[in-house]
Amino acid sequence: MAELATQVGSVALRAPVMTASGASGHGAELAPYGPLRDLGAVVVKSLRDGAWPGNPLPRLHPLRFPAAGMINSVGLQGPGVAAWLEDDLPALIDAGADVVASIWGDTVDAYRRAAELLAAGPPQIVAVEVNVSCPNTEDGMRMFAHSAEATEAVVAVTAGCGRPRWAKLSPNTPELVEVAAAAVRGGAEAVVLTNTLSGLVIDIEKRRPALGGQRGGVSGAALHPVAVRAVYDVHEELPAVPIIGVGGVATGADAVEMLMAGASAVQVGTAIFADPRAPWKVLAELEQWCHDNDLAGVAELVGAAH
Repeated sequence: MAELATQVGSVALRAPVMTASGASGHGAELAPYGPLRDLGAVVVKSLRDGAWPGNPLPRLHPLRFPAAGMINSVGLQGPGVAAWLEDDLPALIDAGADVVASIWGDTVDAYRRAAELLAAGPPQIVAVEVNVSCPNTEDGMRMFAHSAEATEAVVAVTAGCGRPRWAKLSPNTPELVEVAAAAVRGGAEAVVLTNTLSGLVIDIEKRRPALGGQRGGVSGAALHPVAVRAVYDVHEELPAVPIIGVGGVATGADAVEMLMAGASAVQVGTAIFADPRAPWKVLAELEQWCHDNDLAGVAELVGAAH
């Protein structure tokens, strides 16, 4: 069968399929559905320097055509980095997973503190995803990833984590390539493309927004062509920058499309809500596609559409 190992900057992944932050909890919640050690990594839900309550209920809403995905306004609820290291990470390690810790903050200094708390973490934390692009905080229409200068500043202050950093960026800006370049200047080894699209759903019976946090992030199949475009654009302009593609990846064909656009690996998110086995299914279908097309490995796909 095809060689599945891939490289994202200095990080060697045993497989090109990971979970996406926010889709599978803070720990080993997916372990009953498949061997976590077979995935490239488990990317945990974004954490800040302390506990955070998240947004009011309700937090999830299917799109009018549910197969298109959903909109969420979870608001980054989490226990904080220190509690996660003590309470949730051990189960991931016991399951044999490589782990990517995702961090966020509402100020530049909050990112610094979250990153420095990870410095004492074990080597199974292979990278840190710096989430500068979550659209569903209280002031969610303004995010660091909408500014090249702010993105560079945030990524730069997270060096204290002592691990490779990946910057998770937003599709909600016409300056995506410039922001990606700024993230690299700040010290990111790779960029994660993309986070959700900003959106709003109205409950027409109640005559008010359907989500407790009002605005939210659109994910799933509706996001996929937007994310593929983002990967393609950044790879076209910055071909030396490693990319992780995320957005509507639910099948092996979706993963192939992301890789051909320029990604070195993909993440599976919204599909997990419908089927917790989705990451393993995507991986198996991707491997089969490579076999059926006589490819020696997934590396042959990266950027093939350019």
